[in-house]
Amino acid sequence: MLTLPQLIIGIILYFILFFGIGFILNMLLRSTWTMAIIYPVVVFFIVDKAGIFSYFTTPGQAFSDLWSHLSALKTADIIILIAGMGGAILSGIANRMLRNRGYRMF
Repeated sequence: MLTLPQLIIGIILYFILFFGIGFILNMLLRSTWTMAIIYPVVVFFIVDKAGIFSYFTTPGQAFSDLWSHLSALKTADIIILIAGMGGAILSGIANRMLRNRGYRMF
């Protein structure tokens, strides 16, 4: 059970974390929406407790476990994960704006 201060701190942390990671990835790979595309995969690994190889060895069981873990998320967890997606999308927007304004690095 999350308290309100924990929820607010979690939202801010996920937003800043994925904004920063997305900004750096977009800058290094010279692609605008890299982190926004990768983020759902990151969420699957955050939520699911199975390893990567289980998706190849026993895919039926691994995907059903993933779906059950995703459907069991609480509202606070969903809000925090949406904040991370917002940070990933905003990093793409920031890089696009910097490129349009003439910054060659981005």
